[in-house]
Amino acid sequence: MAKASHSVKPIKPGKPVKNETKHEITGISLIALAILLLINFYLVPGDAVTDTSKMGAIGVFSVRVLAGIVGLGRFIIPVIMILWGFFLLRNQPYDFIKQKLIGMTVLFFSCITFLHFYIEATTLKSYLISGLNGSGGGFIGALFCWIMQKGFGVIGAKIILVALSIVSVVLITEVSLASTIRKLAVSVFLFLKRAKNFLVNFLFEEVEDSGPVKEKGHGKTKTLEPDFPVIITHEYDDTAETSENPDWATNPLEEPLPKPLEIIPQGQQSTLSTNKATAHQPQKEKVKVEEGHYLIPGTEILQTAVKIKNPRMNKDITDSIRILEDTLDSFGVKVKVTQVSCGPAITRFEMQPCPGVKVSKIVNLADDIALNLAAPAVRIEAPVPGKSVIGIEVPKKEISTVCFREVLETAQFAQSPSKLTVALGKDISGNPVVADLATMPHLLIAGATGSGKSVCMNTLICSILFKAKPSEVKLLMVDPKMVELTNYNRLPHLVSPVVTDPKKAAGALKWVVNEMENRYNIFASTGVKDLFRYNELKQNTGEELPQIVVLIDELADLMMVSPGDVEDAICRLAQMARAAGIHLVVATQRPSVDVITGLIKANIPSRIAFAVSSQVDSRTILDMGGAEKLLGRGDMLFNPVGAPKPIRVQGVYLSEEDINAIVSHCSDQAKPQYLEGILQNDFALEEKRSNHDELFEEAAKLVINSGQASVSLLQRRFRIGYSRAARLMDILENRGIVGGYEGSKPRNVLMTFDQFERLEKGEMKK
Repeated sequence: MAKASHSVKPIKPGKPVKNETKHEITGISLIALAILLLINFYLVPGDAVTDTSKMGAIGVFSVRVLAGIVGLGRFIIPVIMILWGFFLLRNQPYDFIKQKLIGMTVLFFSCITFLHFYIEATTLKSYLISGLNGSGGGFIGALFCWIMQKGFGVIGAKIILVALSIVSVVLITEVSLASTIRKLAVSVFLFLKRAKNFLVNFLFEEVEDSGPVKEKGHGKTKTLEPDFPVIITHEYDDTAETSENPDWATNPLEEPLPKPLEIIPQGQQSTLSTNKATAHQPQKEKVKVEEGHYLIPGTEILQTAVKIKNPRMNKDITDSIRILEDTLDSFGVKVKVTQVSCGPAITRFEMQPCPGVKVSKIVNLADDIALNLAAPAVRIEAPVPGKSVIGIEVPKKEISTVCFREVLETAQFAQSPSKLTVALGKDISGNPVVADLATMPHLLIAGATGSGKSVCMNTLICSILFKAKPSEVKLLMVDPKMVELTNYNRLPHLVSPVVTDPKKAAGALKWVVNEMENRYNIFASTGVKDLFRYNELKQNTGEELPQIVVLIDELADLMMVSPGDVEDAICRLAQMARAAGIHLVVATQRPSVDVITGLIKANIPSRIAFAVSSQVDSRTILDMGGAEKLLGRGDMLFNPVGAPKPIRVQGVYLSEEDINAIVSHCSDQAKPQYLEGILQNDFALEEKRSNHDELFEEAAKLVINSGQASVSLLQRRFRIGYSRAARLMDILENRGIVGGYEGSKPRNVLMTFDQFERLEKGEMKK
């Protein structure tokens, strides 16, 4: 009987184990083994080396072996194993684990070697015997200790071991030693400074001015007044904690966007908002910048501020106080200087006039005060907002530069939630001035050439780059001068290249107006009132809209080319664009009434005035004088909406190297994605429309039939005015029907009737 044959099925190979699974198995094993060793080392009562009832033979053997090999270092081995296991469980990269293990290994051998320095031994044999008995660093620690003592001596060996330990800690923690020492030094300095201030305030308690105080033993009363004014300076304090900022600097009218958003350039439509609710998936694939990958630049790419100490500052201030009081006293004005505020470029003396002294009398003595103080100009603020004193602002002999990085690293800028937070500079007390463009909501900048206007524009742009991603804020720049803003052409935040043609600028502004109207249509259809509420409603759908900032570097050039269109567009945007998330920054170096018109001023309430040549220009910008007394080089008067008076600010300095570093950081991560239709030249369209006239065909037939062409002929035959007849003649000349102007002679007719018909049918090319 034949045996039944059975078919043998091939064995399928098993699936390979993933690296992640291998790491988890190894990590769990290491942690379990480390816990077992810890129990053997710490939790076994009695003699841990001989208690086999609880540890078992393997436990006793492992403790004996480790004690003989590494001595007291056996307590460190379980810690290293637990850390290694956690790294494997977290599936860290191989290079990361390798670096940590190297650091921990170097630190371990340094520790066990260092432990054996405290073992009393003289020969190599005694070293090794003490190590095998479990003392110090064990056999390995004893061997390394003896080698290093013979090679470098006790002191040299200890120095090398300390250095190796520090290097291993740096490898493990990846913390810079220099930055740690610097932070520690700053913390110690601040602690000592606060301790000194506390002791001074505790030991020398100020007497409150609670009215007249009777002198002891006399019936007369004596008023306690400070002998010296309070001097406030932040010149050397890099960590100014807080400053009393008004609401316009900290509380935005519109809350920031709740979630980063993506901007998709429309292929057929030139707006950021049209048909946003019905966006298609292929359009989303065009986005190259993912929010998880784009990183906002850090301040480490900027230059560090250099502090210049002035040891004569207190003496100069004391001399100026004496001169100021003596000068006013010589004119019969009794004052008392109560406080001195030292800023980067200005020193303000706050003085309290005696009863009966008119404020106007002090204001009229500005030139005399400047003469006696040997100052180029003196600005008097009477009174100082919020105080019952008069402020006299005197330029410093040595102006300190305010670094852009210095203001960015302040708490006022870093903690501001708005994406349109801008760093302007420092006020006359040395406090940082940070504003929110969303609360302004539009800004007018004006000043003479070289006063710091262009640097301020660069500061505004770069401040936004340090706050917002390309999907959160979009920029549209207009630069008729073609040299100030062209460096930003690589920014991914731009919706179009920097507009340098004044004729195209009018079309770009019209695009912004259309974008504003489209957004309001979307808001109306969704039942919201502003951009913040719309983005809050759409935050889970990915249909949020970005804020848009329009920057115009030179308004005068645009007003020369197309004053009507530019003024209408600016006024419409200034009146309505705030709720749509669109904000204007307009700058000009010609602050005259034909450039900054009444409509523009009325709709742009926030202004920055740099140094100007006359008081008339200052009134054009600020509706008051004062800008004509500014020093230039960033000295400005900042008048935000809602502020009672302008604030004097020393603007930050931003070098070309810093600008290039910021732009390179942003452009290396993403490329600009321009929207179509923004730079369409409306003037070219108007020119095409102007080449068509209802009488064109009849005029062409008339001149061809008559054999001559003149403006007077068209006027007589069609009974039209000279302007329209001349325009018809220009159209005929542009189309090649008649020749050029020849004085009093009629123009030559260059085309026959058949040629004209072929031209109209498109069979004849120009």
